[in-house]
Amino acid sequence: MDGDGAHQHLLFVWKTSGYELVEQDGEPPAIGAQVEVEGQQLRVTKLGPSPLPGDRRMCAYLGG
Repeated sequence: MDGDGAHQHLLFVWKTSGYELVEQDGEPPAIGAQVEVEGQQLRVTKLGPSPLPGDRRMCAYLGG
């Protein structure tokens, strides 16, 4: 890996305790795709830039 996250993306996961960012390898899933996180099936509702300052990775926002 080249160290800049070019081969990673983030998942923005809603939980009852708040939101969590989860690092994943590979390209982000498409809008509408189903993603399993901790045994729960969630749908990608939006793709956007990482919410972390200076982070160039894409982020997939998940909803129930």
